[in-house]
Amino acid sequence: MDYAAKRRGQGGLFEGLYRVIMRRNSVYVTFVIAGAFLGERAVDYGVHKLWEYNNVGKRYEDIPVLGQRQSEE
Repeated sequence: MDYAAKRRGQGGLFEGLYRVIMRRNSVYVTFVIAGAFLGERAVDYGVHKLWEYNNVGKRYEDIPVLGQRQSEE
């Protein structure tokens, strides 16, 4: 009994996470879907910035005369 009373008073990280997020299925599913969406956006942004950094000067937007016709004078 004494151990159970002590245990109830000490809430670890996982117990707090369980109480807030995983106790109800609807909250847990919402947390997982929102986390997947935000994680995908963060990875997409990071990979895009890394790709742009590694390809500076090689992209279509970086070539100033590409797509312009020569003027006939």
